[in-house]
Amino acid sequence: MQQPDSPHVNTTPATGRVRENGRPSAPTQARRGLARGGALGFIGAALSAILGFVLTIVLTRMLGREGAGVVMQATGVFGIVLALAKFGLDSTALYLLPRIKSDDPLRIRPMLHFMGALVVTIGCVAAALLYFLVPLIWQGSDLELQRSIQAVAAFIPLGSGALVAAAMMRALGGMKAYVLIHNITLPALRPPAVALAALAGASWAVVTAAWALPLIVTVALSLFVLHTVLRRIEGQSQPLPGEDYGFFPVGEQRRFLVGFAVPRTLSAALEQTLVSVDIVIIGALVGSGAAGVYGGASRFIQAGMIVDSALRLVVAPRFSALLHTGKREELIDTYTTATMWLVLFATPIYLLMALFAPVFMGVLGPDFVDGSIVLVLLSVGAITAFLAGNIHSLLIMSGRSGWAAANKAVVVFVNILGNILLVPVYGIVAAACIWAACMVLDALMAAIEVSLFLGVPVPLTAALGPLLLNLCVVGLPSALIASINGPTVGAFFVAICVSIIGFFVACVMFRERLRLSGLILLKNPPN
Repeated sequence: MQQPDSPHVNTTPATGRVRENGRPSAPTQARRGLARGGALGFIGAALSAILGFVLTIVLTRMLGREGAGVVMQATGVFGIVLALAKFGLDSTALYLLPRIKSDDPLRIRPMLHFMGALVVTIGCVAAALLYFLVPLIWQGSDLELQRSIQAVAAFIPLGSGALVAAAMMRALGGMKAYVLIHNITLPALRPPAVALAALAGASWAVVTAAWALPLIVTVALSLFVLHTVLRRIEGQSQPLPGEDYGFFPVGEQRRFLVGFAVPRTLSAALEQTLVSVDIVIIGALVGSGAAGVYGGASRFIQAGMIVDSALRLVVAPRFSALLHTGKREELIDTYTTATMWLVLFATPIYLLMALFAPVFMGVLGPDFVDGSIVLVLLSVGAITAFLAGNIHSLLIMSGRSGWAAANKAVVVFVNILGNILLVPVYGIVAAACIWAACMVLDALMAAIEVSLFLGVPVPLTAALGPLLLNLCVVGLPSALIASINGPTVGAFFVAICVSIIGFFVACVMFRERLRLSGLILLKNPPN
């Protein structure tokens, strides 16, 4: 083993990790990159969550339980169909484009052409089918719900194109543009668009269409950024001898793309179904008012996913690249670090949501407070599922999209069957319990498969440390404050202040065990 005074090796003063040629070790560099990308993603995800929260308030305050329930059901159906219409090409882009960029960057443009043609064609077909099938599928339902679904159906080609273009930008390194366009611009345009439609006295169908209208801006900006990024990449590349660079990729490459995308299409559709189907079922079995309350609670859960979203944006293409190059040690280190950070930074959000659920639901309106128990159950389910980290991204980026689809099929079956059997009897509380159980089941199946296929174990022991820390410095003090003063707005802000202080002190004390050195290195990058 070389000595630290070798001209090619030294150690970092803070951690003692070996540097080679004056540079940090691979795991340290990976953590710094993860932290940098995660920080950017977190900012975008946080802004997106805040703006999504504003949108939920606009819907519930201006439309009430019934109107908000109709719009949420329509956008839920839109999301399910959109997951099919994008044909799995967003995950395909994240899987293929980093590898193509590494092997032969000039093959990127033909691949983008082919993926763009696919998503536009399939999106148009899906939009037409949904529009004409609505009266048959929702026969006997509220006419306003049917009109709302038909109104948003016209935007499916734009929606699927926006999702695929966003994945292309992420895969090619356009992270800043992605955050600016898809995490800030799109959610920032939706609340005023919906509010203007509601203030004008428009029907719920028009309000739903106003929700989708900003997709036009998103697609236009995404195409401009992709054009710019692609020109820069091509300007730094040379064609390989004998390689055919046509408008579309060659037949073998097209077949490989479609072969990867097909099972991912099913998986994505099932995943989105898992997100939205409970709202649709509740609306059909219990009514739009109950769907509005449950939808409001679930929107808080989605808004709280800011840490998960931020890390997933970074780790998905990173997982793909590390798997492609066979860097197993760095892969395990990246996955473990991301899991610990997910549990560390996401758990406080859901602990506060669970302990002060009446405060959160009261923001939506007095009619929504009776759904507080739903928010508690959903929060507990989210915290439990986080212990597996970004396990789904790791499974998909390994090329096992078929297994991911099978997992989603099982979970969706359990979800739909459970909702149909239990919601008519126990209402939205049953729906919340079923959702939480399905999240844990989904993570458990993916964890077993990743362990078997890749030999990458779920870092459960490492994840329990941040969980225990949060229970001590956030959960216990906040529970004590809530028990003394009640779950009031004042008590909530006191709990936030106490939690922030305790959390910060704990992170400083245990920064090495929590692998927070990657965050510190952002301020002091190596020469």
